[in-house]
Amino acid sequence: MKSLQDTLYNWLTIKVVNLARPDDTAALETTELFEQMLTDEHGVSGLVITKEPPMYFIDYKQNGEVKRVRFSEELIDIMLNQIKEEPEKYVNYK
Repeated sequence: MKSLQDTLYNWLTIKVVNLARPDDTAALETTELFEQMLTDEHGVSGLVITKEPPMYFIDYKQNGEVKRVRFSEELIDIMLNQIKEEPEKYVNYK
């Protein structure tokens, strides 16, 4: 089992890709996988993303308590930026 921090980071990174590329089935499936891990392994619900440069914030509930974590925009956007720079490497196979 990954730590909650790692799972939130991975979820946010792929969620940003999924939001930018709504037709990308791999991004959608991976987002759903991490959401399931957050729910099943960490008891997380109510995920809300807020972007206030230079940070992303995730608000969520865990064990009835509202919590917030933050990640740098540069760290989270790295995958999306890579896809934008080399789109031929990230073809969507439906």
